[in-house]
Amino acid sequence: MTFQIFKLRVLAIALGLMATISVNAQESVPMQALIGQSLRSLQQPTPENFLNCIAQLKRIDAMFPDSIQPKYQSTLQSLNFSVMNPHAEQTENLLAEAEQTITQMEKMKNADQSDVCTLRGFLYMVRIVQNPAQNGQRYYLTVMQNYEKALRLNPDNALAQQLQQKFMEGMKQQTK
Repeated sequence: MTFQIFKLRVLAIALGLMATISVNAQESVPMQALIGQSLRSLQQPTPENFLNCIAQLKRIDAMFPDSIQPKYQSTLQSLNFSVMNPHAEQTENLLAEAEQTITQMEKMKNADQSDVCTLRGFLYMVRIVQNPAQNGQRYYLTVMQNYEKALRLNPDNALAQQLQQKFMEGMKQQTK
């Protein structure tokens, strides 16, 4: 189990850095610069740096409320923090905010629904990591359906591909 959590932590860090590349580049340059500056703080991926980065991304979102990218990044980093720190004091609040933001993004016309499905799958994957015995059976199908839908909408969604693969590997380890 510890090895699986370690692998998820490493994956979360790599995915967080890669996500910057995969988000639509249609937003304004100053906003992208602010987001990039916030994400650079995760080069040292400590819980404190994640929480600071998330707070910065939320401020950027408040500055650009109609933009998808700050919502996407703050949600992704909240999920990354949560998968690495499933029982931390801040995790439940971050997950509740992430779920609310995902629902908000689903309603935005310029949101990439593949990314939204990926985030929703990741949200439920974190729930499984928090309590595999209780949540594994409850959310397994939801996670798989969200990743499959994300990949149907965009077969090139690298984050969805990687999360789906890590999820399948983790489930295989749990069922052995």
